[in-house]
Amino acid sequence: MKAPASAPSPGSTAKPREPRWLTDEEQRVWRSFMEGVTLLDDHLDRQLQRDAGMPHVYYGLLVKLAEAPRRRLRMTELAMLAKITRSRLSHAVARLEKSGWVRREDCPDDKRGQFAVLTEEGYEVLRQTAPGHVEAVRQAVFDRLSPQQQKSLGEIMRIIAEGLQPAEAGADLPWLR
Repeated sequence: MKAPASAPSPGSTAKPREPRWLTDEEQRVWRSFMEGVTLLDDHLDRQLQRDAGMPHVYYGLLVKLAEAPRRRLRMTELAMLAKITRSRLSHAVARLEKSGWVRREDCPDDKRGQFAVLTEEGYEVLRQTAPGHVEAVRQAVFDRLSPQQQKSLGEIMRIIAEGLQPAEAGADLPWLR
């Protein structure tokens, strides 16, 4: 679908630049991508809600903490690894604390800093939930793709992720908000 060109700014004599509309094939790819991402996220959320009473993002936080040394990460680092805003992380950690799966600890060398720490109870929930989650991921993604398609998907998503995380100062990234 072609949208109308944007209007020039007030007082400008420059002709507005025509947007680079997607071709029919690009539109098809884009819509397929968005449908797949939306349905996959819903599928994994439902599986984790059913099996562990938590959304997919919370499961991801528990995994990141389980993989960290001493099962602890600074909150800012956890937000960066999870690719979420600090406020969303704070809300999620508060919910995980209520469940007894995570606790916060003050950072001894930085009065403003805090650690998120995976508790033994949180680790046990993760240990019990992981097999069902891995099976859901396998059935939804890997069982449907050939080894070459899996490799291509990994390469494509890595390129997209790297392009959306510029290294320059002032980049608008979720964990910096």
